[in-house]
Amino acid sequence: MTLSSCGNEQKQNAEDGQSQARPSEAAVIATEVPSGVQNVLFFGTSLTAGYGLEDPKQAYPALIQRKIDSVDLKYKVINGGLSGETSAAGKSRIDWLLKQPISIFVLELGANDGLRGIPVRETAANLQAIINKVKEKYPQVKLVMLGMQMPPNMGEKYTSEFRKMFNDIAAKNNMTYVPFLLEGVGGVARLNQQDGIHPTDEGQKILAENVWKELKNVL
Repeated sequence: MTLSSCGNEQKQNAEDGQSQARPSEAAVIATEVPSGVQNVLFFGTSLTAGYGLEDPKQAYPALIQRKIDSVDLKYKVINGGLSGETSAAGKSRIDWLLKQPISIFVLELGANDGLRGIPVRETAANLQAIINKVKEKYPQVKLVMLGMQMPPNMGEKYTSEFRKMFNDIAAKNNMTYVPFLLEGVGGVARLNQQDGIHPTDEGQKILAENVWKELKNVL
């Protein structure tokens, strides 16, 4: 299954809606945490931000926090998702988020690049630049890559190169790798909102499971 595609008009409407729904960046900075608690930063797009959900607590990072709490681990999840985010914009924004200490960095970027047809080499360079900044600021950080796929209408060559990009970057940087964040959700109408792109609350539960399978081995 791949990220569900949509027509140009629908895609533009979705992107416009995302930009209007951008939350205050101040909301993603962690408050003071108890001694011994480590931060897990999820850095990504509207998929991470929980675009279109009634409650941000329905987004998969918040569901991951519940799983962490259920096994009594001392980690605080920070949702650094921003609707409409591209890899280039993320490269500029990451410095601000790194003002807080982080122990685990989960990267979910690239989907908006793909939908815009941005050359894979450009996206790859931006993602690597983000990773470099994180490692430079926090050398002991553990890294997690959330992979993404594009719909067939983007062309076989592009979709193949795009999918491979995440695996290559993860391998190069010794990152824990989730091959496809939307596995079991992408293209399944009942698990997505009307735009066909953003998961419903039920879809977000599956995203959380996809991530948890790998992330639990990192904590």
